Amino acid sequence: MKKGIALFQAVVLCLTMAACGAPSSATTSNVSSAVSTSSASTASMDELNALGDIEVEENLFDVEITMPADFVGDSTQEELNEKAKEAGVHSIQLNEDGTATYIMSKKQHAKILKETADSINESLAEMVGSEQTPNVTNITANEDFTKFTVTTKSTEPDMGESMSVLVLYMYSGLYGIFAGQTPENVQVDFVNADTGEVISSTDSSDMGN
Repeated sequence: MKKGIALFQAVVLCLTMAACGAPSSATTSNVSSAVSTSSASTASMDELNALGDIEVEENLFDVEITMPADFVGDSTQEELNEKAKEAGVHSIQLNEDGTATYIMSKKQHAKILKETADSINESLAEMVGSEQTPNVTNITANEDFTKFTVTTKSTEPDMGESMSVLVLYMYSGLYGIFAGQTPENVQVDFVNADTGEVISSTDSSDMGN
């Protein structure tokens, strides 16, 4: 499967959440590092939208998450059964088309979403004043991670801050995958810490233009 580094790291994180319940802060940090590389700067919306190939269906009692065949790889049903036991989900069914359907309770699905949100928020906090974004003083997001506000001492976004936008887009996509609502657009506003004014605003929907 030939995809950019950013998408590859995102897939790793997706599989980690599906199998273990939530990403670790170390894993999300790897996504940040990957997306901030020069290769990630060429990531297209086609690659980000490919994350939407994962399907989430909420039934009366359970939630089904279907992973595309490319993400499942050569896993056998026996191996998926073991993964299901380790993850504590009801079952993982290998489908004829090579996809795999994870079936879990709504309670576990809600737990995955909460732990995913907590992990992303933790990673956002780690970006504040980091080596890559030293002028950033705060990063906040709305509930579904479709809008971010980055507060910075800069009068206009520097290179590190501009690259961080891709990280935020990716976090939004990752959360949307398991929420079953892949975002159509992600907005990032940069606000000057001294004036409180928006100095720059970006939308993921513009990346393909």
